[in-house]
Amino acid sequence: MSRLDSFIARMQAQRDCLNFLKPSVDGLGGPILEVGLGNGRTYDHLRDLFPGRDIYVFERQVAAHPDCIPPDNRLFLGEARDSLPRVARLLGASAALIHTDLGTGDHSANMAMGKWLGPALDALAGSGGYVLANQPFEVPRWDRLAEPPGVSADRYFLYRVN
Repeated sequence: MSRLDSFIARMQAQRDCLNFLKPSVDGLGGPILEVGLGNGRTYDHLRDLFPGRDIYVFERQVAAHPDCIPPDNRLFLGEARDSLPRVARLLGASAALIHTDLGTGDHSANMAMGKWLGPALDALAGSGGYVLANQPFEVPRWDRLAEPPGVSADRYFLYRVN
């Protein structure tokens, strides 16, 4: 599979997983978290899926399309390893949905990042909420869910928080 085909498959899986979780997330209180703004495509989709919801975004440095930049009071700048614990002290474990698409092409680096990222996200995840990620996590109170129809196994990872 070419890198372009892989990117397209990842984006389709991401969209399909978010759309699949929407009805379940609609029934929950709490904010939505986007960990990694990138160019803002997913944040823009989250705004369309969940109008009126508080959506908080974490990003190292904003380089998104101007129409896809969250308001200053919903944007946490800096390294995720620093900003996630800081925001957890403010918001607590209250998020209805956390989406993260952090990582690089280096599998070993991604696995090392997952060891601290999973617990950092868990400190923000509300009971009954969901975590959607581009990489697997092993967090004790998260149950892995099956991919929605049409999404290849292990293309994206869905979790329900206990």
